[in-house]
Amino acid sequence: MASPLEDITVIEIDSWMASPSSGAILSDLGAKVIKIEPPTGDPMRNMSRPVKTDRDLGDYDFQFDVDNRGKQSIQIDLTRPEGSKLVARMCVSANIFMCNLLQERQLKYALDPASLFAANPGLVHATLTGYGTTGPDHGRPGYDVTAFFGRSGLYDASREGAEGTVPQARPAQGDHVTGLAFATAILAALRHAERTKQGQIVETSLYETAVWTQASDYAVTAVDKAPVRKRARHEMLTPTANRYPCGDGKWVVFNMPEVSAWPKFCKALGLEKWLEDERYADPGSRYRNMEALTNGIDEALSIRGRDDWGHIFDKAGLIWGPVLALHEVPDDAQAKAINMFPLINDKTIGEYPTVGIPMRFATADVGPRSPAPKLGEHTREVLNAFDLAEDEIEALFSDGVVL
Repeated sequence: MASPLEDITVIEIDSWMASPSSGAILSDLGAKVIKIEPPTGDPMRNMSRPVKTDRDLGDYDFQFDVDNRGKQSIQIDLTRPEGSKLVARMCVSANIFMCNLLQERQLKYALDPASLFAANPGLVHATLTGYGTTGPDHGRPGYDVTAFFGRSGLYDASREGAEGTVPQARPAQGDHVTGLAFATAILAALRHAERTKQGQIVETSLYETAVWTQASDYAVTAVDKAPVRKRARHEMLTPTANRYPCGDGKWVVFNMPEVSAWPKFCKALGLEKWLEDERYADPGSRYRNMEALTNGIDEALSIRGRDDWGHIFDKAGLIWGPVLALHEVPDDAQAKAINMFPLINDKTIGEYPTVGIPMRFATADVGPRSPAPKLGEHTREVLNAFDLAEDEIEALFSDGVVL
């Protein structure tokens, strides 16, 4: 089967996780993605937490792998004029140039839109930043914990109750969501460039992507400027849209309209007596007695483990979900059915699971192509593919412009 982007060439200059994750998506969709790294490499290399397994996997860098699989790596020293000129030359025959370089650095290296469009007017020029390319903080460094979770209000809105502790995000959550937004913008720009024969400048940021993820809150907050209510479990609006611990310490979450769900919810939990209890006679009274309700549901669920309750909930037709631990998800039957963790084969360590992109195609070849490249693994191969003469390639190596 053909791949959707198999005739597309991407030149990528970026680091860490957000922009590289977008390049991994484009690679999975079939694009040829050439990752340009400095002599010292992407600083994300060798940052992976150690794996815990009896299998000998050495020090393989799985976190770097997931955002850089399927790419080619070439080392170029952009601080040398010959290095930035080489990148510009590569962009002449590329479809997409994507980076997380601040505008000042793009101008310094002559990799800004105007410079690259002069030689390739149909190029898509894509930039990912922390806070955008205009405004007082356009040059402020930003990571997902600062720009995505902190400044966007997401950390604050996720507190448990009004005074709850600021939660901790898992690694690169904001980066990968922003990578999806970046890939979407790039693909739309590519369609525009193909249709109009004119290049396009596109950008996104961690900050604005985070705000979009909270659009349901901001649809109101942007109008009234009022703080949102952070509700603890005993302050929720309805008991049928809340989360509870089971007898084995594992949690479940429900999300059901209260009026239609309340009777079958009570019956499933063995709490039919509540249907005759005046304290819980209607939604208003249930809300006023939410703390007692929450405590009572906790007590009722304590007699069985999560998986045993799951069979009962399914039989009763409740809308619920298990709160799985991260290590449980790869073995989840549904995750396996939709191939959420496809396999990659590495010539050194063999097969291992990676994380699939959240999209599937019926009649196209989509998925991980190969492991992430070693630093500079494809430098000579890439230069040969761009029709550089052999003596020119050797000069670049000997002068330290490429490694």
